[in-house]
Amino acid sequence: MTTDEKYMRIALKEAKKAALEDEVPVGAVIVKDGVVLARAHNKKERNGCALDHAETLAIRKATKKADSWWLEGCTLYVTLEPCAMCAGAIVNSRLDRVVYGAKDARFGFLGSLATLDEDYPLNHSFEKTGGVLGEECASILTSFFAAKRAKNKKN
Repeated sequence: MTTDEKYMRIALKEAKKAALEDEVPVGAVIVKDGVVLARAHNKKERNGCALDHAETLAIRKATKKADSWWLEGCTLYVTLEPCAMCAGAIVNSRLDRVVYGAKDARFGFLGSLATLDEDYPLNHSFEKTGGVLGEECASILTSFFAAKRAKNKKN
């Protein structure tokens, strides 16, 4: 197992927690020098806030632990390609690297719809690695939404 797979498995555990809470199953982990600074999962429904994506919650936790908004030297592992909002938070928090699992053709902003830090002249760019445990990450999302649709058909 690679280092990226190791941390993506932790993010997948977070995604599974989200599914159990009836949240879209996305999980995130932030790592620096082999130490997990933060882990989080989507809490939009629970918190009633559109900003509470796994990535933004993990960034918030990591900045508290690091005692700095500047997350230089950190890598974010997330089960789904970040959206525009989360890509902006990644730029603003100065993460060095993002590793994601499943691509997001509808909302992804690290290659699917656009690549925020490459397509626009921003003051920070970061390394991107996509597709790590991608099938497994996509599968949890597919299963979640299939169950939602089946439940809605019964009602």
